[in-house]
Formats: sequence, C-alpha cells, structure tokens
Amino acid sequence: MTPTAVPLPPARPTPAQPGSGVRAIARIRATRVGDTTVLPTLAGDGPFDLRRARPHGNQARVCILGAMSAPLGGDRLRIEATAEEGAHLHITTAAATLALRGPTTAHATYDVHLTVAEHASLHWLPQPLISAARSNLRQSCTIDLAPTARFLLCEQTVLGRSGEPPGRLTTRLTVHRDGRPLLDQQTSYGPQAPGWDGPAIAAGHRAIGQTLIIDPALNQHPPHARLIGDDPATGHAVLTPLTGPAVLITALAPDTLQLGRLLQAAYPMP
Repeated sequence: MTPTAVPLPPARPTPAQPGSGVRAIARIRATRVGDTTVLPTLAGDGPFDLRRARPHGNQARVCILGAMSAPLGGDRLRIEATAEEGAHLHITTAAATLALRGPTTAHATYDVHLTVAEHASLHWLPQPLISAARSNLRQSCTIDLAPTARFLLCEQTVLGRSGEPPGRLTTRLTVHRDGRPLLDQQTSYGPQAPGWDGPAIAAGHRAIGQTLIIDPALNQHPPHARLIGDDPATGHAVLTPLTGPAVLITALAPDTLQLGRLLQAAYPMP
C-alpha cells in the first residue's frame, strides 16, 4: 500500500522582531438582503481561518478555525464583527482557545469588538478559553449595541489544564447600549492576582463561565434574581437582572461539563 501523506499544521509566521509575536485580525460583516443575511466581509489572517457554516433561518453563521497555535506570549490578536441593520449573525469557534507562554514572557492580547445595529442580532458563542501554566493573556470583549439590537454571549474559561495551575489571565467585558455604558467588568486570575482563588472570585473552582442576554423583550418580562445549584462542591450559578434590558448569568464549577449544565439550566442555549 502507498502511505497517505498527512499534512502538517501551518507554521507560525516569523514576527518582524524577535519576541514580538504575531499580529492578526479577523473581520466579519453581516448585511441583510431581503429576508436573508449575507456576509460581504469575511476575512482573517494568522491564526484566524473563517468559515461560513450552514445558515439557520435568516441567521448567517460563521465558525472560526484556529490555523496555528495562538495566543502565545507577545501575540496581538483581534476580531471585529458587525451585524448591520436587520442582519442576524451567529459566531462560534471550532475548538477551545489555548493560551500558552510561547517563546517570550511578554503578555498576549486577544481583543474582540462586536457591533450590533438597529433591529439586528448577534450571538457570540466561542468554545472555552484555557489558561495554561506560565501563559500571560489579556483578553477583552467590547460590545456596542443599538437600542433595538439583541445580543447573546456565552463564554467559558478553564483555569489550567489537568494537574497544573493557571497562567496569568485578565478578562474584561465592556458593553454600551445606545451609547451608554451597560456593563463594565474586569477580573484577573493566576499568579500576582490577589484573592483570585478565594471565595470572592473562583472559590477553588477551575471552570468559570457567564452568559449575557440583552433583548428589548426583557422589558415586558423582566426576570428575577435567582441562584442555580444546590451543592457548592459541584458549582453554582447566579442570574442577575441588569438595567438595559439585560440579564447576566455567572457560574463556577469544578469542570466544564458541570459548568455547561449550570449555564444551560439558567438559560437554555438556542
């Protein structure tokens, strides 16, 4: 038999300066045409390989594939996505994002900027982010919404791989609706982050997640605050109404399996 050649993964491009890391950006733009949503802009470089997925009704769907290991120390990564007026966009990733140290101790950045216009919707549902030992990542997600826009975010973070401590991780979520601040939160984990493993933040758990729902329909049926989960050892989730109209669900669990169950119990994913 003739052996089948197995393609090697793409090599990381050589940075312009040693230790400076990779600079890469992905851009997605969704536009309404008649009763459907089309994607006139779908472009990515570096680790971002953007693929059109099968649409769901009038919602366009995009899956982000990792074309190389990222983010590593010194990388500067950015995703920009816009749902224009009346468009409906769903974005996910094909696999978990693994933050690693890489050849330099410099921090990496992973910035996501999402814009949703009038009567449009956007779902941002990536696979979990894993903060590996000795990594150093600063992640941000900035969201700008029109008054009639609808938005859904679900993110999960794993603090360290099996049997190892996490790296240094700072995450920030900033949301503006109709030009006004709705939510701005920042959390740090790992070495040099005071109290990150205490009861005020991770409480000894290694899987952390949150779901954010922003929908004008919540004005008609505002939810009530509630706690999900009976046993602290297996995790808890709390549903918190926000002025917006919005709902924020935050969950802690020992692993992603239990974390997903808690988030799903609080708000079933579409």
